[in-house]
Amino acid sequence: MAVYTEVSDEALRAFLSGYELGELLAFRGIAEGVENSNYALRTTAGDFILTLYEKRVDPQELPYFLGLMRHLARHGLACPEPVAGLDGEALRELAGRPAAICTFLPGVWPRRPGVAHMAPLGAALAALHAAGEGYDIERPNALGPAGWAPLLERCRPNGDTVQAGLCDELDAQLRGILQDWPRDLPRGHIHADLFPDNVFFLDDADRQPRVSGLIDFYFACTDLLAYDIAVCLNAWCFEPDRFSNAGQFNVTKARALLRGYAARRALTEAERNALPVLCRGAAIRFLLTRLYDWTNTPPGALVTRKDPMEYLRRLRFHAQAEGPGAYGL
Repeated sequence: MAVYTEVSDEALRAFLSGYELGELLAFRGIAEGVENSNYALRTTAGDFILTLYEKRVDPQELPYFLGLMRHLARHGLACPEPVAGLDGEALRELAGRPAAICTFLPGVWPRRPGVAHMAPLGAALAALHAAGEGYDIERPNALGPAGWAPLLERCRPNGDTVQAGLCDELDAQLRGILQDWPRDLPRGHIHADLFPDNVFFLDDADRQPRVSGLIDFYFACTDLLAYDIAVCLNAWCFEPDRFSNAGQFNVTKARALLRGYAARRALTEAERNALPVLCRGAAIRFLLTRLYDWTNTPPGALVTRKDPMEYLRRLRFHAQAEGPGAYGL
């Protein structure tokens, strides 16, 4: 459930009086997502998404996120564009929470991504990286390499309750990742969380999926562009545990994703060679955040816990990868 803060009709109508969006026609909570409260909003001016930012989002970082989304949208990327109020500001307050209205994007996210989704995904990711050029504000990646050792320390008191010896294994993996981490690859603004539920698709005239929008930029930051690819390889190219061939890496999907990306932005040789360690880093990042939530989330908290062991299996795969050929290159 992703409606943590309820909004009354009266409060919403007062809030909308600060915009030129016409009259309110419909309003409902959106059940997907885990970080913020989201509402589908329809007015006489069209369809929009209202987001109330909950406690896990730092309000001081919202201008970066909203500014990046505006920049990307205005440079041709299909992503939500924040709507400014009558005072010219997009970030406002509603029900005691920072809040913003963004444009609505059509489409649905794929519950079971197939090979046909991969090339459009790769092309959309490359388009995001290109559109981000010229956005001058930077945001360090708080969940990048500098944050992994401190996060592991926070997991250590309860980490081995998930699996015996887990923290020792992660210690060894992390030492190797940080030792091998590349320093001089191309950098820019990245999404850093482009999981299937953050990518909308529609079918084209030939019934082939095309990306209709990228959403949820609240982990976006300034980092290695190829790290964003590694996040996608982890999130899209392993068969989910609930399906046959559970946990297996699908190299056909990976090859299609990378070819789709390269059709819009060619990878450097250094980026190609760095894919195994970048994928190890992306795997340990999501493993650690999941492990922390798994062992520290009290009942009734806003965070939806996800199984960290899924990413341990992925980390082990990447640790055995011998060069970019493991990913279909």
